[in-house]
Amino acid sequence: MPPPKGAVAADRRGILRGPKIDFVSPAEPMRSPVHLQLRFEAFGGAKIDPTSIKVLYLRTPNVDLTPRIKQFVIPTGIDIPDTELPPGEHMVRVDIKDTDGRPASTSFVLKISP
Repeated sequence: MPPPKGAVAADRRGILRGPKIDFVSPAEPMRSPVHLQLRFEAFGGAKIDPTSIKVLYLRTPNVDLTPRIKQFVIPTGIDIPDTELPPGEHMVRVDIKDTDGRPASTSFVLKISP
């Protein structure tokens, strides 16, 4: 089966100098409210461009969460202490660029227990 619409394949072969995005997973099972953390790492002397961050909730149609999370963006990632989410599976995609214009993207699923 193909990946869900809007998901980005994580094909990381070869030498990459673009930024890295790590999802810091809370303890399982996750219950709302969740402490949502992502860490960004740039390479080659570049820094993360905070204006390039884009967060999408993947569904039909996709929902742009970027304006809602802008206040939680820090130079090293995203740190949202109390994220309220309804029970279920929520697929999220995060896109960033470094100051040299190199892109990075990751998708992850948040499984929230009732």
